[in-house]
Amino acid sequence: MILAVASETVVRRTEQWFVQQGAPTMIEGYGFRSHVLPRMLPALTFVAVGSLAWLVLQQSAGLSRWVLLGVIVAVMVSAWILLSLFVRRMPSFSPRMTVLLLVVYAAIPVLTPLIQSAIDVKFTAPDGDEDSESVWVALVWFVVVFGVAFVATMLATTYGLGALLKAAIRHVIADLGNSVHLLGRALPPMLFVTLFLFFTGELWQAMNQLRWPRVSLVVLLFASITVLAAAARLRDEIGRVEQDLRPEVLKVACNGTPLSEVDIAEPLPPKRLNGRQTRNLLVMLAIRQLVQAAVIGLALFAFFVLLGLIVVTPPIAEQWIGSPPNMSLIPGVPSAMLRNATLFAAFGSMYFSVTSMSDAEHRRQFFAPMIEKVERTLEVRAVYLDVRERAAA
Repeated sequence: MILAVASETVVRRTEQWFVQQGAPTMIEGYGFRSHVLPRMLPALTFVAVGSLAWLVLQQSAGLSRWVLLGVIVAVMVSAWILLSLFVRRMPSFSPRMTVLLLVVYAAIPVLTPLIQSAIDVKFTAPDGDEDSESVWVALVWFVVVFGVAFVATMLATTYGLGALLKAAIRHVIADLGNSVHLLGRALPPMLFVTLFLFFTGELWQAMNQLRWPRVSLVVLLFASITVLAAAARLRDEIGRVEQDLRPEVLKVACNGTPLSEVDIAEPLPPKRLNGRQTRNLLVMLAIRQLVQAAVIGLALFAFFVLLGLIVVTPPIAEQWIGSPPNMSLIPGVPSAMLRNATLFAAFGSMYFSVTSMSDAEHRRQFFAPMIEKVERTLEVRAVYLDVRERAAA
């Protein structure tokens, strides 16, 4: 039993702590109107005000265009900062305010092209049919962009992707050291599979003709396989998380949180997670896994580029391709070399990420700290729910 009953301020600060940890779904009563939409407001305002830049670029010319554009960018950044400070108080919008905000946001991508067409002098020109068609194209483009921005912002806000990415960036240096160690162990068998393919003439011919958009699709395919494999594996890891809710364990978990001053006298019962909360924990683990995969991919890319610069001279590349190779923006470096390096880096990153999840040493160095973070989040949540119940009583 918790002897000291925390105030609503402590409860609210604990909810802010969950947001900062990238686990906002741990907040009791977490919903779109009460928590997600208020925190989406800065990003949505940023996108909405940014649509003015399109009007400025269409109507202005010369120096005045860039001056006005600079003013708009300053307004966008200022609006983001001010609204971010406002939503730290976790306001809850009424149903009427929620509908109003959504209607205004939905109307902006429709009104912006129409306003542009109304003030454009070319709209009344003899070739007005083409201009009318361009207005409809702009309208569809605006609606798609605003829709994608809304969905992406909603998902990022719901699962705390911003805070998780910040945490991942803070751990990049540590992950680099860890990745170099693991890469040193995994590189020999990985090169045994891929090294000879790097010197295949047919592959160089294909990469010489393949454009970067298609190479990007191949990389995206490998990344999708990595995500699917990580999701299946990490779900098993979540299932093995233990909720040790003894008083001494809870006290240690609450250190450094707004609940650090709460006295805990006896164990608390485990708290069941819903689907959204489980997905939030999966995202927490997956982002760290993908960040490490990206680090390994960059290292492999650098290795294959260096290997290509040493071994594959321009005459050799021309012999393999059958014609002078297409050159990249880097002087003396064929585009096929960079595309090959990208392809093998993506494949090697996927291969390493999938196989390393079953490696005992990798689990000890990578999964153990992350599982401890998940366990601490669940322990703090148990105390938070108990405190919240008593504060509301």
